[in-house]
Amino acid sequence: MAWKVVPNGTITTPRGFLAGATYAGLKTYGEEKLDLGILFSEATCRAAGVFTTNKIVAAPVVLTRERLRDKRARAIVANGGCANACVGPQGMIDARNTSELTAKKLEIAPEEVLVASTGIIGVELPMGLIRAGLSRIALSTDGGHALARAIMTTDTRPKEVALSVEVGGKEITIGGIAKGAGMIHPNMATMLCFLATDGKVEPNFLDKALREAVDASFNMITVDGDTSTNDMVLILANGLAGNRPLKEDSPGAGAFRDSLKEVCTQLAREIVRDGEGATKLIEVVVEGALTLSDARAAARTVAGSTLLKTAVHGNDPNWGRVIAALGRSGAQIDDSKLVVHINEICVMDGGVPIPFYKDAAVAAMNRPEVSIGIRLNLGNARATAWGCDLTEKYVQINSQYTT
Repeated sequence: MAWKVVPNGTITTPRGFLAGATYAGLKTYGEEKLDLGILFSEATCRAAGVFTTNKIVAAPVVLTRERLRDKRARAIVANGGCANACVGPQGMIDARNTSELTAKKLEIAPEEVLVASTGIIGVELPMGLIRAGLSRIALSTDGGHALARAIMTTDTRPKEVALSVEVGGKEITIGGIAKGAGMIHPNMATMLCFLATDGKVEPNFLDKALREAVDASFNMITVDGDTSTNDMVLILANGLAGNRPLKEDSPGAGAFRDSLKEVCTQLAREIVRDGEGATKLIEVVVEGALTLSDARAAARTVAGSTLLKTAVHGNDPNWGRVIAALGRSGAQIDDSKLVVHINEICVMDGGVPIPFYKDAAVAAMNRPEVSIGIRLNLGNARATAWGCDLTEKYVQINSQYTT
């Protein structure tokens, strides 16, 4: 393990990053609520992003994709409470106006500002509140904590982490924040993730490393099977650590790639752990698949099974639901070779049920984390997916979301 966790780390832990947030009035009022924030780098950054696969996308996604064509940026402005999605041409006007106001405040070019929004679809941004709110934001080196709170919607807590890793004799730090609790499913979901590093990274390698990290983390989580219009993962690399520029074949490239993947994985796990109404985290590990795509498909399908999620909520060791999900995953399966464990209790081996003491299995599932281990015994590929249980509270939260 080359990396180490930075205590109380956040997105402004890397050198040269500042952030801040305020309550602008975009969310219903609550004590200590925040809903508008800025991340700013003191130096120009290499930048990359990964976005929702939904065919309908919000104006901030369109604008930020456009801005990332030159792979440079210095700031991110983000709001909660309003998605700025499906509001016609006004959405792009407001997204650009928000970036221009932010750029003026920071004394940089509007093209250097990336824009993100999350919240209710079909509602225009209240630009008067945005303008007033931006003027109140004060930036600081510990402002990442406030920014993490500002992007929350139905989240019950902020998600933030920072790791440090030595590369070429220089210590590089990677910090990140994320939001998401509902509308979470592989290929992005109702989530935002912002990442920052003081490492100097060649842009093509930064883009590739980010996509690899997202595929192994945010694209392996599911809460409810829905994918939204605003999702994005952005990374800014300002190079202030002073290392030689990292390329794919650089000596420290592997350590950087692994650390970035770990940051994303930790944030992804926190998203599903905080799933709407969730009481348990589900981890599904698939081993022995013919291909990585098979392993990922099998793990994601099991983790996303509604029947399995409800069984986990009720501590029901109904392993038939695991098998049924596997069979429809699209992965190559030979049921005569299957081995299945639930929290280390073997329930199937070689396609044959293994007798187990049900009360012990129920007790084993009555934990904050439930692990489903699956061995396909067809190849060497391995993948992990994460989900959460499905509870009555999920229905309550989403039946009252706009009311």
